[in-house]
Amino acid sequence: MKSFFAIIFLAIGLHFTASAQIKKASLHASGLTCAMCSRATLEALKTLPFVDKIDTDLNNTTFLLTFKPGANVNIDEIKAKVEDAGFSVGKLVLTASFDKVEVEKDAHVQYAGATFHFVNAKQQVLSGDQQLTVIDRDFVSAKQFKKYSTQTTMPCYQTGTMAGCCKMEGKTAPARIYHVTI
Repeated sequence: MKSFFAIIFLAIGLHFTASAQIKKASLHASGLTCAMCSRATLEALKTLPFVDKIDTDLNNTTFLLTFKPGANVNIDEIKAKVEDAGFSVGKLVLTASFDKVEVEKDAHVQYAGATFHFVNAKQQVLSGDQQLTVIDRDFVSAKQFKKYSTQTTMPCYQTGTMAGCCKMEGKTAPARIYHVTI
């Protein structure tokens, strides 16, 4: 009987883990000037262990990444691979599957192994696939970063790391905070 309950709890735990996942990303790379530049970036992105498939839109210098089911996606590793290829991230839009997650302006939400800070978001409950645009420094232009800086007074936006504003009720947030818009 104990084994039966252990299996049930394990299955429930796996369900919740599987439902909290970043599924895809649309990555616009800045600075690409030729097919060899795109190829170098593509090859760098292919080395990410959590990437399942990459499609390209060379006209818009965009890479469409599909992540492996159940994989932990490291957003900073994506940026690092683009930079290692000699370019920068112009825009990163994540597609994540939510199951009744409450968000509001300047809320910090732990999701899929990361902490997201929702900038300029109205109070709402997210369910199903949602697109989140990462607006941290080095994920947007300097002009856009400055614009978003006016939409929050929280100091974590300037550094991308946990600050006094990031205290989460009874939870220890990771040092890295990803700032996003919906």
